[in-house]
Amino acid sequence: MLPASVQLPALICLLSVALLLVFEHRGVRRAEWLFKPLAALAFIWAGLASGALDTVYGQWILLGLVLCMAGDVLLIPPGQGPAFLGGMAAFLLGHLAYAVAFLHLPLYSGLLIGAVLVMVLVAAIVLRWLWPHLNRQFQVAVVAYIVVISAMVCLALASGHGWIIAGAVAFAVSDLAVARNRFVAPGIANRVWGLPLYFISQLLIAATVALV
Repeated sequence: MLPASVQLPALICLLSVALLLVFEHRGVRRAEWLFKPLAALAFIWAGLASGALDTVYGQWILLGLVLCMAGDVLLIPPGQGPAFLGGMAAFLLGHLAYAVAFLHLPLYSGLLIGAVLVMVLVAAIVLRWLWPHLNRQFQVAVVAYIVVISAMVCLALASGHGWIIAGAVAFAVSDLAVARNRFVAPGIANRVWGLPLYFISQLLIAATVALV
């Protein structure tokens, strides 16, 4: 169960995501400008309510949450224009902030080695899947993004902390929905599972501030 301090912002976050998907299903795309930032503000609230300002770990997590909100807003416009590139950059920095946060925790070398071996394989599979759909502009950006998110997941796994692992892995998997929607096969089906998983991942990561 989520810590009590996170339950209200989590409720607001998930309700906003549900309303976003309902309006999008009805073709009201403008609703995304309201409900997506509202959901992101709620996970920042969850981080603050968990005591993010009180520890170095929490401060790095809070920075990551803020960067992810910036990415959320920049990804609202459709297509692969400058806003999308800016959104990718914001999320890459968000993953990096989480990775730095995890470095402030005890890490188990055995788990880290195993995580690196697994993530190298996973990253290679994902890159092979995406590569035929990427133009030259995105090839470097996507490779950099995959490297950073893989590092973040490896450090999360090395922490051995269930909430951190769940949040980081859910975040990484939700990125596949974004990649599929923008590069491979656009459609609301990607968002129906990808958006809830993404916002749940941010809530889990925010909640770890109160649990580590």
